[in-house]
Amino acid sequence: MKARVTVTLKSGVLDPQGKAIEGALASLGIRGILGVRQGKVFDVELATEDAGEAEATLRQACEKLLANTVIENFHYEVETPGQNGGGRRGRETAPATLSPDDPTVEAADDAEMPIEGHP
Repeated sequence: MKARVTVTLKSGVLDPQGKAIEGALASLGIRGILGVRQGKVFDVELATEDAGEAEATLRQACEKLLANTVIENFHYEVETPGQNGGGRRGRETAPATLSPDDPTVEAADDAEMPIEGHP
């Protein structure tokens, strides 16, 4: 079974690479771009044909390695057997085990987060 995982910065997190790309596009004369946010994409091949098991594996991979859930969101699409593209979709913005009473939830808010070493 195949899947695609997309990881993007949360909306309030500064994206200097996106800003650099935005500036480069403008300097190349490409007009009409209002903003750019960069991310990363992972194409994953899974050993299972069970969509539920695949989603659980992907969620665990994202939460533990592929995404920094404090500053990044992740989205995954699982291609179920017999489909050409599309498939089941999942979206997570933070580990599912967090509750509003958990003290670590505060760090996962979409607040502006400066780059370390910059004001």
